[in-house]
Amino acid sequence: MTAGTRQLSIDGPAGRIDVALDLPAGRPTGVAVIAHPHPLFGGTRDNKVVQTLARALLATGHACWRPNFRGVGETDGAYDEGRGETEDLLAVVAAARAHESVDADAAASLVLAGFSFGSFVQTRVARRLQERGAPARRLVLVGTAASRFPVEPVPPDTLVIHGELDDTVPLKSVLDWARPLELPVVVIPGADHFFHRRLPLIKRLVVEAMADGHPADAAD
Repeated sequence: MTAGTRQLSIDGPAGRIDVALDLPAGRPTGVAVIAHPHPLFGGTRDNKVVQTLARALLATGHACWRPNFRGVGETDGAYDEGRGETEDLLAVVAAARAHESVDADAAASLVLAGFSFGSFVQTRVARRLQERGAPARRLVLVGTAASRFPVEPVPPDTLVIHGELDDTVPLKSVLDWARPLELPVVVIPGADHFFHRRLPLIKRLVVEAMADGHPADAAD
């Protein structure tokens, strides 16, 4: 993503997990793990929405970890319908929280972000972390794959962003998932599933959410 992007390999349940790590200019104030779209349909950690999420979270002081799912890049294993991918992300979270670049406060300030299939997996990761007593501080879900996978319930402060004209995951399915949770959904007018020409807006929304609603400079 940047000239300073580090390429890491960490141990996961199915073998090696191929990860890109970006660190902010100063000491990280938090950790972010960002999950990419469906690996069987061309999803990788270098997806433009994933990179946009990483840029936004990097700008807000987070050490950003972008793993490739099983079978993508140099990550071992094969697609596992979200089960193995959940286990792999839990391994990435553990590595991110234990990394030499972060202190205890930053390790506790974890953001889970995901796009499409990655958003579904992150809801599973969030539930597992909550059960372990080490929850994420915030979730950011973009293009949430509610029509395709059993997306878990999420905390009320989760940032959910969806495109009005998404024909891969219809907006109605996301609203149907969010309604019983009384969860707001930020709808981007005119946007499709891949948010063409809307990426700077996604970055701004994430930066502002990380600043607890106070406007911030999110110039691309």
